[in-house]
Amino acid sequence: MKVLVLLALVAIAAAWPNLGFQADGAGVSDAQKQHDVNFLLHKIYGEIRDSNLKAKADSFDPEADLSHYSDDGAAVQKLMRDLKDHRLLEQKHWFSLFNPRQRQEALMLFDVFIHCKDWDTFVSNAAYFRQRMNEGEFVYALYVAVIHSPLAEHVVLPPLYEVTPHLFTNSEVIEAAYRAKQTQTPGKFQSSFTGTKKNPEQRVAYFGEDIGMNTHHVTWHMEFPFWWQDSYSHHLDRKGENFFWVHHQLTVRFDAERLSNYLDPVGELHWDKPIVQGFAPHTTYKYGGQFPSRPDNVDFEDVDGVARIRDLLIVESRIRDAIAHGYIVDRAGNRIDIMNERGINVLGDIIESSMYSPNVQYYGALHNTAHIVLGRQADPHGKYALPPGVLEHFETATRDPSFFRLHKYMDNIFKEHKDSLPPYTKEQLTFNGVSIENLSVDGELETFFEDFEYSLINAVDDTKEIQDVEISTYVPRLNHKDFAYNIEITNNNDKEVLTTVRIFAWPHRDNNGIEYTFDEGRWNSIELDKFWVKLSSGTNHIVRKSSESAVTVPDVPSFETLFEKTKEALGGADSGLTEFESATGIPNRFLLPKGNEQGLEFDLVVAVTDGAADAALDGLHENTEFNHYGAHGKYPDNRPHGYPLDRKVPDERVFEDLPNFGHIQVKVFNHGEHIHHH
Repeated sequence: MKVLVLLALVAIAAAWPNLGFQADGAGVSDAQKQHDVNFLLHKIYGEIRDSNLKAKADSFDPEADLSHYSDDGAAVQKLMRDLKDHRLLEQKHWFSLFNPRQRQEALMLFDVFIHCKDWDTFVSNAAYFRQRMNEGEFVYALYVAVIHSPLAEHVVLPPLYEVTPHLFTNSEVIEAAYRAKQTQTPGKFQSSFTGTKKNPEQRVAYFGEDIGMNTHHVTWHMEFPFWWQDSYSHHLDRKGENFFWVHHQLTVRFDAERLSNYLDPVGELHWDKPIVQGFAPHTTYKYGGQFPSRPDNVDFEDVDGVARIRDLLIVESRIRDAIAHGYIVDRAGNRIDIMNERGINVLGDIIESSMYSPNVQYYGALHNTAHIVLGRQADPHGKYALPPGVLEHFETATRDPSFFRLHKYMDNIFKEHKDSLPPYTKEQLTFNGVSIENLSVDGELETFFEDFEYSLINAVDDTKEIQDVEISTYVPRLNHKDFAYNIEITNNNDKEVLTTVRIFAWPHRDNNGIEYTFDEGRWNSIELDKFWVKLSSGTNHIVRKSSESAVTVPDVPSFETLFEKTKEALGGADSGLTEFESATGIPNRFLLPKGNEQGLEFDLVVAVTDGAADAALDGLHENTEFNHYGAHGKYPDNRPHGYPLDRKVPDERVFEDLPNFGHIQVKVFNHGEHIHHH
């Protein structure tokens, strides 16, 4: 969205050059905004360490001048009333977005931020409420506001694993950090993944417990929140379909990691069967005790005050009925046809369920309720007053192996819908005059592990009197060597054509060594890249580097880097932070699954489709700032996510005979290499 807002502002500014029009009225520099956000999120459990912001926090009156709010102060008056009546959650208490009252409070604050007309009002409110509201609620509201407010266009959000390290770091390491602080001894502590060699699930813990994957998951849910209403500021394009696709990709990627480690693909969860895999998180809340554990083979129980298992079964059957009928029924009783390429969007809104769902009363909120129900199985009746489980936070959810079983279950419901649509025909898939002559990969497809270090300064309690000591942890993370795709395409048209290049890969065999059929493979395909290019008449040789992938983003810079770069930018230098403005994609180090010693075989497929027909926006071939997974604004590709592999393929010859479709086998190697940097 920001992109579109900005273009509109630029247009106004160009039309009225003599007004000295500034995007936020007061002309605050991006560097100053970055500085403010850095300090608002640093040391979240202690005092604000920037004297200007601290002064604002102490002296600002949010209700003094309501002309600074686009809703005339309605949101801020509502929040202040609850603050004065002592209705808000205290500080130093856990926060969960899935707790209805806590979510409501965080959103009341978000509502204030999103209606601020200028940066000074935004930042003054942030400083003021940071001192008075629960820290978890504050962090959530500020993150979502920075992502969605046009005022914060170019601000880079610091990594959540440094803002609230407790949610990302094992208890053992946090304890070591506290000891280091107490004895004033700097330390670097090694993190290991939870679980033991006796637990086969441990072999893929590097995926679900990866701090970059956790960041991707939580950031995506901030970019497309289930509670979003367009009245806040703008419409989130294809939100329901994005919900399906991003979780589908997490699921198929997880299965590819399992195959790399000689495990079967993940089985779906059944409400009437035991949850086979237990989970001991080895993580502790900053305030609120340990995250609850769950033993193996627990039977689902109703969760008091949340849901009964039989209600989930009823909601599921209503959704499956709608898929079988090919339509859903909205609140007024009208039919909405879903037997088309946009049906998936409606279905995603219903399954999640988001505020965009046309009928929450009837179709419920399968996904959100399931997260809570699964998260509470350690204490379903509140008998032990345990805090929420890992599944009740987007930061921590993918740590629990049952997360992927839950999402496989929902993915299969989506598959049922996609498989009910008519398969694409040869005519629909052909791109006249365009053919792929050759497809190959430059460089070995090889992965390795390397240590990644992040700071734990914000994990420990803190006063100005006691010096900070350098405390950090390092954790092994998957990465891959650079490679590139070589694609040779002939354009037999006598003119230039715009084309979309779509690159996917799927495992060649299952864990029993049986080859996947084309139809099984395409549903398990990992999206590796998608980009637009103009083909001139004749032969076109395209080299696309793995580092350019549109589905990935670089790791978020550390607080230390942000402080350093912001200081330079305040002094007039280029901040060098532009590439980090979106953190919604998958971490670029996770582009390839791990593979193994022998080389895990994958089918690599490239589909070259008609760019002019696909494009939802102009100038896509010049667009290097690809919208990762649909973040910000209109999704540039008109086609459904996963196209042209998103529908069932009863006869693979349709694809194999297409001139604009290339298909080769490749191997991904992992030689057990682990690079240590200390």
